[in-house]
Amino acid sequence: MAQKPLILAIETSGRMGSVAIALGRRMLAEAAFSGPMRHSSESFPAICKLLNRLGQKPKDIEHIYISIGPGSFTGLRIAVTMAKTMHLANSTKIVAVDTLDVIAANTDDYMEQEKTVIETIAVILDAKRSQFYIAVYEHISDEQRMAGDENWKKIVPDSLMTASQFLDRFAGKAKPVWLLGEGLVYYEDKFKAQGVRFLDKSYWDPRAQKVHMLGWKMACAGQFADPVTLQPKYLRRPEAEEKQMSRT
Repeated sequence: MAQKPLILAIETSGRMGSVAIALGRRMLAEAAFSGPMRHSSESFPAICKLLNRLGQKPKDIEHIYISIGPGSFTGLRIAVTMAKTMHLANSTKIVAVDTLDVIAANTDDYMEQEKTVIETIAVILDAKRSQFYIAVYEHISDEQRMAGDENWKKIVPDSLMTASQFLDRFAGKAKPVWLLGEGLVYYEDKFKAQGVRFLDKSYWDPRAQKVHMLGWKMACAGQFADPVTLQPKYLRRPEAEEKQMSRT
């Protein structure tokens, strides 16, 4: 792998999309879309604008890191299609990063800003039909962390749960669980309980910058996606497909 590949990072799994350009581990530029669910209309123009600013061309991109889900069905398909197209055109290497991991990484910024340590977090995304995509993480202290280890250990993998199921398992503990994620935008009240706290809303959205940060670590470990079998990580079928199946 080139020591300093030009990297495109794309985050289209959430409501507020963004793209970023990096050189190896070094972030060069990031651009957020102008409003919610603007992925289809603004992804390509935003990428071109960043490349032009940096004096680069699409063919110069050696790696593309995408947020693979769970999340917006349409947004995930946009990112996967773009990654496959770039691989076919220029043999661009692909890294697929778990969306809940991307959001969890925002907690590091919060702890640095607030000069505090959080031990347990849960990322919450709306899965519709009164369910949520949820993953739970424990913080790895400096003493426990080995060289190259992540800051967070996922103790509950990406799962479908109701708010009640989550609270039955994690509310009311001696140490609080801190929540973040776009699933709280409309449903924060469902998760209010003893021992549950909320990060500031500015940390709830996934960002291309974090897609790059996690993707770079995966690339250094050789964890590239197979462009032939690459598919969005849905956890459940799109609602339209489930309705179609129910009719057959």
